[in-house]
Amino acid sequence: MSKIGIFFGSDTGNTRRVAKSIAKKLGEDADAPVDVKKASVDDLLKYNALILGTPTLGDGELPGLDAGASDESWAEFLPKLKGKDLSGKVIALFGLGDQEGYGHEFVDALIFLYDVAIEGGAKVVGFWPTDGYTFEKSNAIVDDQFVGLVIDHENQSDQTDERLDAWLEEVKAELLAVA
Repeated sequence: MSKIGIFFGSDTGNTRRVAKSIAKKLGEDADAPVDVKKASVDDLLKYNALILGTPTLGDGELPGLDAGASDESWAEFLPKLKGKDLSGKVIALFGLGDQEGYGHEFVDALIFLYDVAIEGGAKVVGFWPTDGYTFEKSNAIVDDQFVGLVIDHENQSDQTDERLDAWLEEVKAELLAVA
C-alpha cells in the first residue's frame, strides 16, 4: 500500500508544525511532510492521496516571495501544477489564518489550492464547517463550508488538536482508499 503525501507551504513555521502533527497522527499511513520549496511537481504527483496545507499571507495571498515570505513557496509552486492531470487523486486541504487580525480575508489562500485540485480533476475531501469561527469574509468557502480544515493558531490554538483529530477521522478512510 502506498502512503499519503503531505505537502505544505509556510513562512513562520506554523503550517510546518501542523503538517508534522498530521503526519504523526497518521503514523505509518503517511510519509514525512515536505515543504513545497523543496519539492518538484513529480514528487507531489507520485501520490494518489494528498494532504496540502497553506497559511494565508498579505492580502489573502499564498505564501511566496511576492507576499513577503522569506523563501519560495506555494505562490511559485502552484503555477507548475496547473494543467496537470490530477484525476484519480483524493486531496484534503488545511489552511492557517488569523480570524481576528485578518477576518476580512480569513484563510483566503486555501481557495487557490482547491481551485488547482478541482481544475486538475481531483476529488477534494474534508470540507469543514464555518461554525466556531468569527470572521467577516473568506474566499475559501464553497457551499457554506470551508474547502478544508481551518486552523487559527493565533486565537484558537487550544482547539487545534481536537479539530485535527475530527478532520482526520473524516478524511483518513477516503485518502487511504486510493493511497
